[in-house]
Amino acid sequence: MDRRFEAVIFDFGGVITASPFEAFNRLEAERGLPQDFVRRVNATNPDSNAWALFERAEIDAATFDAMFAAEAAALGHALEGSAVLAVLSGSIRPAMVRALDILAGAGYRLGCITNNVPAGHGAGMARSGDKADAYEQVFARFEHVIESSKAGVRKPDPRIYLMMCETLGLAPSACVYLDDLGINCKPAAGLGMHAIKVTSGEQALADLSAAVGLTLA
Repeated sequence: MDRRFEAVIFDFGGVITASPFEAFNRLEAERGLPQDFVRRVNATNPDSNAWALFERAEIDAATFDAMFAAEAAALGHALEGSAVLAVLSGSIRPAMVRALDILAGAGYRLGCITNNVPAGHGAGMARSGDKADAYEQVFARFEHVIESSKAGVRKPDPRIYLMMCETLGLAPSACVYLDDLGINCKPAAGLGMHAIKVTSGEQALADLSAAVGLTLA
């Protein structure tokens, strides 16, 4: 079949799973913090803050805990990094998993590029290797998975997208890329991928259906 794309590459947290920002907002409400405070901390010095260093596995969990707390305090509020990690796990979206199976059945190659941290468990954590784990059962559907905490490079660095293309043996123009963060979609699009910014599971599946010519929603 003559088609425009050969592979679909997914972000994990916020695409395959519900957005971690929803969990962050619940934590903020519980602690009496301003909404989106965690995002504000993580957006300050985004290449060298605790979050960035942890996603590249350049610091351990204890150092992240202390560094994040210091960064939060510098912005006027008390919040330890361990509390943020504790809520990072996101619930899997069943419709997205069904879409993976439909895509695979139609011959599309599947990849995953995820910014994650090397400690803990859940959607934003390093893979456990436990085949009985629900997250691992989803990861097993991908031909290749690149984790920032193992690759030592994180989105939006263009190198991580090129690593996936090289592994798949495909040009960026042969790939669709889905991410819930616009800052991560921009370099993918700049390389020639068809980037889809995910604002909801329903929207993502509708846009992906149109791109690949399949009914996924």
